Amino acid sequence: MEKRWSIKDEVDEDLILQLSQAINVDEILAKLLIQRKVTNFDDAKTYFRPALDHLHDPFIMKDMDKAVKRLLSAIRNGEKIMIYGDYDVDGTTSVALVYSFLRHYYQNLEFYIPDRYKEGYGISMEGIEFAHDAGCHLIISLDCGVKAVTKIAQAKKMGIDFIVCDHHTPGSELPVAAACLDPKREDCEYPEKELSGCGVGFKFMQAFCRTMNYPEEELYNYLDLVAVSIASDIVPITGENRVLAAFGLEKLNRDPRTGLKSIIQIANMEHREFLISDIVFKIGPRINAAGRIESGRDAVELLISEDKSLAEKMSQDINVCNETRKDLDRLTTQEALDLIDASEEMKAQKATVLFKPDWHKGVIGIVASRLTDSYYRPTVILTQSQGMATGSARSVDGFDLYKAIESCSDLLVNFGGHMYAAGLTMQIEKIPEFTRRFNKYVEENILPEQLIPQIEIDADIMLRDITPKFFRILKQFTPYGPGNMKPVFITRRVVDYGTSKLVGKDRDHVKLELIEEGSATIMQGIGFGMGKYIKQIKSGDYFDICYTIEENVFNGNTSIQLMIKDMRFPYSV
Repeated sequence: MEKRWSIKDEVDEDLILQLSQAINVDEILAKLLIQRKVTNFDDAKTYFRPALDHLHDPFIMKDMDKAVKRLLSAIRNGEKIMIYGDYDVDGTTSVALVYSFLRHYYQNLEFYIPDRYKEGYGISMEGIEFAHDAGCHLIISLDCGVKAVTKIAQAKKMGIDFIVCDHHTPGSELPVAAACLDPKREDCEYPEKELSGCGVGFKFMQAFCRTMNYPEEELYNYLDLVAVSIASDIVPITGENRVLAAFGLEKLNRDPRTGLKSIIQIANMEHREFLISDIVFKIGPRINAAGRIESGRDAVELLISEDKSLAEKMSQDINVCNETRKDLDRLTTQEALDLIDASEEMKAQKATVLFKPDWHKGVIGIVASRLTDSYYRPTVILTQSQGMATGSARSVDGFDLYKAIESCSDLLVNFGGHMYAAGLTMQIEKIPEFTRRFNKYVEENILPEQLIPQIEIDADIMLRDITPKFFRILKQFTPYGPGNMKPVFITRRVVDYGTSKLVGKDRDHVKLELIEEGSATIMQGIGFGMGKYIKQIKSGDYFDICYTIEENVFNGNTSIQLMIKDMRFPYSV
């Protein structure tokens, strides 16, 4: 599929020169830093040397004093407290952190994860009734609750208070809770607006520590959970999140908690340095699989376990769930692709809406993402659940999916989400009309360029610029993630050194050795799935490459390698 190469806006040359001189780095690196809003020496020191004393005072968050006061009251009165969280990675890590940490100081605790299929997302009446029957008078909700106005009011009538810890955008009305911690509240002045749900729970426990004069170092031992939540929930890795992610990764690499260590072992990831991408693709999906296939409670049990043999058994069970999830994912994705391929009308459309009643609800979000990648257009995947059509939607860069779904809101029982991802429910008989209107809205509002995948490029450089010092400093840009993505570069007019070749079991990858005019530098690269270009590469003509720069370790030797994202052949005769 053709890709758009979009080079970021130019940066002021004087500012580049000033920063380059101030911190003694290459001007290319200075440009990359300015793109990341690092513009002076102090910014650079904070960026390259994140420290735990850079964390904000938790009491800046609106209602934090009320939250701590209500928690202390519950502890002093011996009340039973329920820790309640969603079934995804952010929710289960949040519950694991708060439950495990509080358990060191107070034992009368319960935790609860709603059933994905029977209760759905967020606060459920089943959960509130469970708390009531268990004698709980306080529920701490994590990664959910800020929109549960009616249910929290009902809980209040049943004698149950809520401390809400959420990071989603509130509605027009806040719940009547003992405290409502959410940095996205309009009246909240907390500087970091993009904390994960687990991050909000961490700040709550930080405030609890400061009030009780407990050593915060004990709380820092739970930062591996925070890092897993930050990576898996795709929140920006900037500001306070960058500090939490950096120290969480350090904990994950040095001394992960028992449950995470067992996941690392079963995923065959021991003896390597973990990156945010490893959490996203290896650790997070295994934790998520429990809630998709069985129960999110299993994930919490694993994450709070301190028994090595028990954790190993639970991680094996969760790994089985993940394998089942992958099988369902592959099967459903192929079925969906076959439905599109069998219809010329569907292939020609600018959006995809598919419904099959027996698709597994736990994988339709993943399938929507895969179809969006395959056809690069807004996609809605629906299945049947409790007599209704329920589904997930995903968008493409720059297109507001939420508005497209909102335009069909009169056909929906409920919906929610944001610009790039959403969930929706409707009566099954409304699917044809929804499909027609959703397709019509996309047809009328999407721009032609939004239907072409975009590669955002940071800088245009020469191969000779990639020196060991350049790469050594570039490695310190980690941890990468939203708001601080791995830099992507273009180099123009490169040519095969004569030794590039096809590699891989099916010879569909290409191992490159490239040079450029006026330089003796030979740079190695790998292009996965790019074996189709071998004839043009070997022709001797110049071509352009777009890539990231990686460290390649092979047989104990370390070298710099280009990870090719795309190639263009504009100079072929």
